[in-house]
Amino acid sequence: MKKVCLLLLLFSISQIYSQIAGCTDPLSKNYNPQATINDGSCKYKSVKIKPTFTVKLSDSIVETSGIITFDNLLWTHNDDTDTTIYGLDTLGNIKKKINLNRVINTDWEEISQDSSYIYVGDFGNNYQGNRTDLHILRIEKNSFLANQAVIDTISFSYADQIDFSAQKPNTTNFDCEAFIVSQDSIYLFTKQWNSSKTSIYALPKTPGNHIAQLKQTLDTKSLVTGAIYLEDKKLIALCGYSKMGKTFIYLLSDFKDYDFLSGNKRKIKLKLPFHQIEGITTTDGKLFYLTNELFIKKPIANNPQQLHWFDLSSHLKL
Repeated sequence: MKKVCLLLLLFSISQIYSQIAGCTDPLSKNYNPQATINDGSCKYKSVKIKPTFTVKLSDSIVETSGIITFDNLLWTHNDDTDTTIYGLDTLGNIKKKINLNRVINTDWEEISQDSSYIYVGDFGNNYQGNRTDLHILRIEKNSFLANQAVIDTISFSYADQIDFSAQKPNTTNFDCEAFIVSQDSIYLFTKQWNSSKTSIYALPKTPGNHIAQLKQTLDTKSLVTGAIYLEDKKLIALCGYSKMGKTFIYLLSDFKDYDFLSGNKRKIKLKLPFHQIEGITTTDGKLFYLTNELFIKKPIANNPQQLHWFDLSSHLKL
């Protein structure tokens, strides 16, 4: 028996030492074909890509702030006052309108989903950074499609926000425009206005009052405004823009469990200068749909609300 245990121990040790940590992505600059464990060290060439297709959206959705794909349509919403969710075809035409009754749109900044529910984040907080009513609407999908939406509320506060005095506009660390939904949790990706970083917070996806716990911080050097999670592919795609108006998609891939920063991190620049990119979604992990709000800042920009298609198949290890 002792010999068997010793052999098993030696076999386990040999297996551990036979594993080689390194960059496992063939698309990277430092790909190690001998590596068997991805250690998150991959480095990538700087690239800038243009949309394969762009179309102007209806004036009903000039403040499109999030987007998901569901029931063969793209669903988006405005970020202020309007409580309608709009179903679009892939050419941006409005095919359905579903109004959410008995709710208020203070600052709807993102929409996400799981197999049973749609989630709408009323957590925009850039004006004074002191909102105490941050929440996410949870909408049962079948009732939504029947235009009789059954809605619950997931309220939260940030564990590390202790100062609720009014701040100057666009200076807070507790503004959020992006989140994803996993099997049992919601993960928020914040906009740190001064540092241009994003903090990742986790909270339960069940109705009630919760404390969002800080998990990690990612130095995106830009403001994150949208997110999409493909759990089966271990892929998160973030979108947004820098304070200088440079737009991007930020890919997190091949991570371990819910440690989203343990895998590959790649920022892809977009040939969309001075666009206020707000939402991102995909159906297959290859073709991504992005929206931008109406953005007018003369004389440098006069960009209407638009839907863009981006093909990322050559930039992802599929």
